[in-house]
Amino acid sequence: MSIFGSIMSKIFGSHGAAAAQAEAPTAQRPSSATTSGGPSPSQGGAGQAAAPQQQQVDIEAVMTGMASQNSQKLDWRHSIVDLMKLLGLDSGLQARRELAQELGYTGDAADSAAMNIWLHKQVMRKLAENGGKVPDELRA
Repeated sequence: MSIFGSIMSKIFGSHGAAAAQAEAPTAQRPSSATTSGGPSPSQGGAGQAAAPQQQQVDIEAVMTGMASQNSQKLDWRHSIVDLMKLLGLDSGLQARRELAQELGYTGDAADSAAMNIWLHKQVMRKLAENGGKVPDELRA
């Protein structure tokens, strides 16, 4: 599963993983033989867009709930590193570079500060595109 697929899965549950697979570039998408959990409506014709949205998930509520149960003070609203840590994902530089590649980052991957800012905004946008209710100030 892609890194963004893992983010979707942690926030949305199994429906989010299906939507993330449909959103991922063809080269990143695993074949149906390697996906877990049986066929879904998103598996089908080539070039199909995102899966039908089952429900809108309140990203702020989910993430705030997770943060309240975490012993670390993580600023998921502004930091891609903290967002990934809160979800229990690898937040190291290599993982963030892979996520940037998945999401089509064209900037300098050596400039991790600029990449991190772009990643956070792009993840919030993609979550919103896939059925997440994301506060406007986090999608800017």
